[in-house]
Amino acid sequence: MNRQEQFIITISRMFGTGGHEIGAELARRLDVKLIDKQVLNEVAKRMNVVEEAMEKIEARNPLWRDDFTSFYRTYMSRAEYNGQEHDRTSHELFEAQAEAIRSIAAEESCVLIGRCGFHIFAEHPNALKIFIHSSEDCRKRRIAEKYDLSLADAAAMVVDNDYSRELYTKTFTGKDWTDARNYDISIDVRKFGVNGAVDFIMKCIE
Repeated sequence: MNRQEQFIITISRMFGTGGHEIGAELARRLDVKLIDKQVLNEVAKRMNVVEEAMEKIEARNPLWRDDFTSFYRTYMSRAEYNGQEHDRTSHELFEAQAEAIRSIAAEESCVLIGRCGFHIFAEHPNALKIFIHSSEDCRKRRIAEKYDLSLADAAAMVVDNDYSRELYTKTFTGKDWTDARNYDISIDVRKFGVNGAVDFIMKCIE
């Protein structure tokens, strides 16, 4: 990745790894935009039919993509999925979101958290695609401490969120979420911590 030219860094992450914090700190150090909540507004402008629903999702949970994938998981469990017409709106939502993300990235360098960024920018000439992972045990302990939960409840959150992110990725990209071939860098956060991971990424960039 050439920092002298406009660039995009995508952060894909397992739940409980601190991937959002890593992306936010990376954006801060690089002094570039973090693509996160503003995506909601961009999508709403392009797809008015989902504006009200998305605003309600945002009000309930700022991490609206996680909310959406939880909804999608429920939908998949109740209906036989064949990827055809009945799922058109979901795919339109994904494509509208992808278009919004591309439009933001076309204006300035930025860091994108999640949202299948590795796929959206697969052919981008100056993109760095990163995957943040860790063991399930490490992640459940981090979530338990962060949200003051029992280890059992934290473990359930980890499993559920991993499932929804995997399903979301497979449904809309046809790719396996944890396939290392999707990324330029894969980091086990256990060995670095959040700041250490950012330090490592910065060294790779430099």
